[in-house]
Amino acid sequence: MKETAATAGQVASMVSGVEAIEIKATVAEHQIDAALAHYRLTVDNDEERYIYFFDTPGLTLLKDGIIARARRIVGDEHDSTIKFRPVVPAEIPAKWCKHRGFKIEADASEKGVVKSASFTMPVEKGLIKKVATGDKSIAKLFSKEQERFLTDMADRKIDYDSLSVLGPLKAHRWQFMDPGCPWEITAELWKRDDGDRLMELSIKASIVQAAAAIGGFRAFIAEVGAQQDADEQSKTRWALDYYASRLKP
Repeated sequence: MKETAATAGQVASMVSGVEAIEIKATVAEHQIDAALAHYRLTVDNDEERYIYFFDTPGLTLLKDGIIARARRIVGDEHDSTIKFRPVVPAEIPAKWCKHRGFKIEADASEKGVVKSASFTMPVEKGLIKKVATGDKSIAKLFSKEQERFLTDMADRKIDYDSLSVLGPLKAHRWQFMDPGCPWEITAELWKRDDGDRLMELSIKASIVQAAAAIGGFRAFIAEVGAQQDADEQSKTRWALDYYASRLKP
């Protein structure tokens, strides 16, 4: 009991200042088809989306903890996001918490818990495609408020002229329940244009459930052959490393 209490106390300390924690796991390539069949996930019951990242060939933004992203969701709104990590919630200006598109999250991995802040804004349909083809500037995807948010978080501005379009990744997303897990599961399958795939399972839990969620989800994913992510950027880095490598001469 002492060990459980200490673990809960450590988790509580790591997630202080946030409202929810997300725990992620990666399904190995050779297990993806079996996982899709096991959970009955098909293109007929998914949410289809296309994900674009924006960074330099050397991934300068990612190295500085910044992610600039846009998403086209088929049949739904399109949006852009500026995300920064790590953050200290207590140091974030209160004005950002009033915005609908702002959120603070904690991502749990094998290396610990990392807190991030993100600001998402809708973008008009058709704009992302025009940016991807070079007909519109990348800067058109991000609002002045998102730029001010990044200045507050990271004390810097983005030089949009130095960025390239990385992607798109074709993604399928499902949300479902499983008898072996008390939390709703989100499954996301990313596919690069070279055919490589990455599948991620994740759950979100309230902070009061954080310790139980981390332990419970670890046990659950072990049974289905998945592995908890080694770090909080594994999926993003898998995508960006590939697309950035294609930009280099």
